[in-house]
Amino acid sequence: MPKAARVCVRGRVQRVGFRRYVLEVGQQLGVVGWVKNLPDGSVEVFVQGPEDRVTAFLEHIRTPPPPAVVEELIVEETSPQPDLQYFRIKYGPLEEELQEGFGAMHAIFLEYWREFRGYRREFRDFRQEFRDYRQEFRDFRQEFREFAQRTEQHFTQLSKKLDQIDGKLTNVFTTLNDKLTVILETLVRESSETRQMLLEALTLLRQAVEQLLKQSKP
Repeated sequence: MPKAARVCVRGRVQRVGFRRYVLEVGQQLGVVGWVKNLPDGSVEVFVQGPEDRVTAFLEHIRTPPPPAVVEELIVEETSPQPDLQYFRIKYGPLEEELQEGFGAMHAIFLEYWREFRGYRREFRDFRQEFRDYRQEFRDFRQEFREFAQRTEQHFTQLSKKLDQIDGKLTNVFTTLNDKLTVILETLVRESSETRQMLLEALTLLRQAVEQLLKQSKP
């Protein structure tokens, strides 16, 4: 036995796309019935189907998406209507439906506009933050330039000192080379003189030995 309910919905429910939302919920859950606007600004809904689906249907239409707002949901159980085969919207006169359509578009536009204004304020905050970062970047760039200048000065001074050290080392090595050359030449010369003296001493010794040998013969 299907369950049926007649629902009176009050709040911001006309000219905000609420009927379209109720229709989509009914079709998705597989219940049958209808939804229509009432002259007092409320919306009347008739829903019929398995009890669990009807309960889910009521929970969904209680919390519609913006800009619709449900302030009161009055549910009254009623007798099922066996002839219903699907869920539909009961439309009113043409002029009312035109107002409904334009009103829904206007409400949605205002909702998006309010959201856009929020993003615009957020964008302003980001723009200000970007300006702060840009100023901070300028400060870092200036600091980097000063660091580069100091580094260049230090390298210039270091290069000069290295040139001075290189010059001093060159002089030291030159002087040391000259001294080593003199020492080597002296050693070579003294070695030559010493060898000559030894040769002369050996010659004299040989002559003395030969003289002794001659004198020792009978």
